[in-house]
Amino acid sequence: MTESVARQEAIPDAATRRRLVEAMPLPANIQALVDSAVEDAGDRTVWTFFDEDESLTYRAMRDTVARLAHAFRAHGIHKGTHVAVMLPNIPAWPLSWLAIGYIGAVTVPVNAAYRPRELAYVLNDSDAEYLIIGTEQLAVYREARSENLIALPEDRLILVGDDEQGVESWQRMLDDASDGPFHAVEPVGHDDLLNIQYTSGTTGFPKGCMLTQRYWIQAGLVNAFRDGLSYRNLLASTPFFYMDPQWILLMTLYHRGTLFVARRQSTSRFLGWLRDYHINFCLMPVVMMKQPELPDDGVNEVVRANVYVMPPALHHPFEERFHVTAREAFGMTEVGPTMFVPAEASDMVGSGSCGMPGPFRECRVVGEDGRPLPVGEIGELQIKGPGMLLGYYKRPEATAAALDGGWFHTGDLARTDARGFFYIVGRNKDMIRRAAENIAAKEVEAVLMAHQDVVEVAAIPVPDDIRGEEVKACIVLREALRSDRRPVDTLTALIDHCRERLAPFKVPRYYEFRESLPKTASLKIAKQTLKDEKSDLRTGSFDRVEGRWLG
Repeated sequence: MTESVARQEAIPDAATRRRLVEAMPLPANIQALVDSAVEDAGDRTVWTFFDEDESLTYRAMRDTVARLAHAFRAHGIHKGTHVAVMLPNIPAWPLSWLAIGYIGAVTVPVNAAYRPRELAYVLNDSDAEYLIIGTEQLAVYREARSENLIALPEDRLILVGDDEQGVESWQRMLDDASDGPFHAVEPVGHDDLLNIQYTSGTTGFPKGCMLTQRYWIQAGLVNAFRDGLSYRNLLASTPFFYMDPQWILLMTLYHRGTLFVARRQSTSRFLGWLRDYHINFCLMPVVMMKQPELPDDGVNEVVRANVYVMPPALHHPFEERFHVTAREAFGMTEVGPTMFVPAEASDMVGSGSCGMPGPFRECRVVGEDGRPLPVGEIGELQIKGPGMLLGYYKRPEATAAALDGGWFHTGDLARTDARGFFYIVGRNKDMIRRAAENIAAKEVEAVLMAHQDVVEVAAIPVPDDIRGEEVKACIVLREALRSDRRPVDTLTALIDHCRERLAPFKVPRYYEFRESLPKTASLKIAKQTLKDEKSDLRTGSFDRVEGRWLG
């Protein structure tokens, strides 16, 4: 345990910290947050994109954002304008996001790996009026245009990277822009949109979450101060078009710290980043446990590492191996940071809890009749509080279904304990109904993930004439084992592993080994894609009951 966490007697308890955070004045908008940070930390480095070897001080960042906001406004971007951003992890991403926020315009983040039809869907659905795009992504846009998938013309593009004839240059706009402070023409406040952020779309087309300036200002504040700890160096290792780097940047501003940004996530380089950049806060992937052990695995200065959906059996070994205070947290695109396990709550390690409600959030578990359930009973998790999504863009019916009386319906199945900690046990649509038993896919996945040879797993239902559904495990093994699509010894070990840890009816009947699992835009496993891949989900699987490979 780190020295900072060991001195918890100097830090108020979680309930007190919650009240303190809720009492903190929120900056009026994103620009006000930047300005306050510059007043305190003007000459410090605000971020380092280490793969690009590019850094900026707080003051230089503010001045660049102001010039960029001047340039965008001169180019026709005004309050309320929808601006799509399709860039890799380079400084132009956060600079553009902040500048758009200064104006009161709306950012539509776009996955830089999207193909033409995916790009067209987001641009059309969001009513994007401009597109800030990288040189590497320009061909995707042009292919979509050539197929008449989108109407956004090239004169509404702003290109980051190599100059292209007939396309406005981001860098040239910045170089030619006016110096001096930026003043918004129209006031920008908490209720003004900052993002239309597209959700994963696991059961259909993604929906655009309308997220306000308050949503983001509050998200940064909550993540910065709910533990009462100090973070000087923070790491963002996933792309900015996802949620996490955006709120980690704002968290960094509140701490007047430095954000270290990777071009892309890398499990093999991750521990080196922690050491080289003296990282105090990061989101640490559970898959790190699958990396070969090295003598310096535990050499770092991490004060808190957020982990998500940590298999309980791996939690203690994870902390011991990497010498980090690893704590679960829970949030969604729609509601922002919601629950967390306090850093001092070492007794919750390995419990499987995703935490207690954090600042600005109420949580409850309700039954099918909508009434709150007693401790221990499983029902739907609902969330309430200021600074959540305004709704889904152009989807009033989906908004009405998700928000009822101010309570957001998560679709997650959860329970509580007597201390007020919450436990996610699955999804309403992620339960496998075998005969008369409900099996949470998450439980099966957690057991399989605890096996040393498993890197990723998805448990899905297979229709069955007798039992209604049977459990199938789609498994990605560690790299050294992937060449064998029918690994007999590993399969036997996995079945034994499940039998030792699961009730007999929960042990998967079918096993399929894969090179990879399909992902959603937010890097979640796309289970619906798995279910739709084959007309007969048994094909290519090992049937444990019949003891043979099928197809």
